[in-house]
Amino acid sequence: MTPGDGPLVDADEAFAHQIVETHAHVAHADRSWTEKVCAMAASRDGTLQVGLGVGKYANRNVFDGYASVSRGQEQWTVRGSRRLSDHADTLSVGPISYTVVEPFRRIRFDCQPNDEMPIAFHWEFEAIVPAHLEDRDRSRARSGYRLESDLLRYHQIGLASGWVEVEGERTTIADGQWFSTRDHSWGIRYDVGQAPTDIEPAGGLIPGVSFRFSWSPMLLERSDGSHYAIHHQHRELRAFGYEERRMEGSIEHSDGRIDRIAAIQSDLTFDPTNRRVIGGALRCTMEDGSERTVSVRSLGDTGVHLGLGLYMGLDGRHHGEWRAPIHLEGEYVADCTDPDVARRIHQIRDAVVEVDDPVGGGHGWANLQTTVVGAWPELGLDEESSFL
Repeated sequence: MTPGDGPLVDADEAFAHQIVETHAHVAHADRSWTEKVCAMAASRDGTLQVGLGVGKYANRNVFDGYASVSRGQEQWTVRGSRRLSDHADTLSVGPISYTVVEPFRRIRFDCQPNDEMPIAFHWEFEAIVPAHLEDRDRSRARSGYRLESDLLRYHQIGLASGWVEVEGERTTIADGQWFSTRDHSWGIRYDVGQAPTDIEPAGGLIPGVSFRFSWSPMLLERSDGSHYAIHHQHRELRAFGYEERRMEGSIEHSDGRIDRIAAIQSDLTFDPTNRRVIGGALRCTMEDGSERTVSVRSLGDTGVHLGLGLYMGLDGRHHGEWRAPIHLEGEYVADCTDPDVARRIHQIRDAVVEVDDPVGGGHGWANLQTTVVGAWPELGLDEESSFL
């Protein structure tokens, strides 16, 4: 072995190499390089949800993850971090594990019984549509120089089966009563580890700047029992007279066909106290010029807050941060809807919503992630109540 070459790992047996390097190394030296999975499964009545995410940070020698259960206003979360090189081929940390059973078809998510929180679960994701690659997420810092993100992500929608335990009470996850979504991303990612102290500060809220974001994979079911999926992503920025909109979306069929959405008008409504999504509509214009309105309605307070999995940071901690060769911790939040609590754990969460798509003849359920920052007078949101 030439000095500087990476060690061999299990992935090196596969015919999947893209660069002259082992799979232990990535092409970039940027310490923000991340490979990440985020998934959830929820009951269709919105009473219970499980969530799991893992991240691999090759240039930090860190592997971390979270496992959560959301029940109404409550959330239990187990967080773990370990040294990546100790078990480079294992996609697990402590009780949290991610297993590919059949690529792009069946995935297993597990949280074993543990000492940190009284939760455990085992759910298997089964796809109803093929995975779909989203537009590349590429952005620069406000100065226009540093590349802050450059990553690819695919999402997939499916059914779920298995079980979940909370405080000793077991609930069956039945595929006809639950649904599941997952995404997998890799590349240079924002908010990984502690912010460098020797460069110009970035981040935080800027007076006069408003931003809103929504992302949602949706499972739709027709009256004959057949399924299809809808995905959308919508971003809108307003700043000192400047406006920018970015969007993508598609209707995804089980045979792999895609009907692309050309434009989206987001008419979602939010609770002004904690900025949780209430409902509303996504008014879509398809590539063929036809109109298609998809309506959504919140099914209650259930929805895993990703901030408790260290998204956007939590109490000064960030995903990808070195903690120890192995570190585990747990946290219980009694009321995630409390405005003060929401400001600590951030807006973004896997909100469980009901969906209607009259044009496609489908009724269904979705994981709707939203963040609304700054003043949006037409939504009843002012700058004083804004938070990330």
